[in-house]
Amino acid sequence: MRTKSTGFYFKATPEELDQIREKMEEAGMENMSAYILRMALYGYVIKPDLSDLKEILRLTHINSNNINQYARRANEGGSIYLRDIEDVQRSHKEIIRLLGILLDRLSFLQRV
Repeated sequence: MRTKSTGFYFKATPEELDQIREKMEEAGMENMSAYILRMALYGYVIKPDLSDLKEILRLTHINSNNINQYARRANEGGSIYLRDIEDVQRSHKEIIRLLGILLDRLSFLQRV
């Protein structure tokens, strides 16, 4: 961990301080020093929207449960229907598609 030994001080009007706090909140940061340092060094704070990740996780969980049920049924000597397998394949393709979209968005953020 780096040790910070040099302090930096600046003055702002109450309105400017309110604006800094608003932008800091929008960026999802709670530490004003960290926010101001990041802005001074890089000029921006990236806060990616990962709301699609929740949907991907939900679909993955459902898909995993279905696969486990089909495996259990197969191990017990039961029948697995083609339609069930096709449903899992469709769901899997949707998960892969959503992950691709999310990765494209995240890779764009790296280039900014």
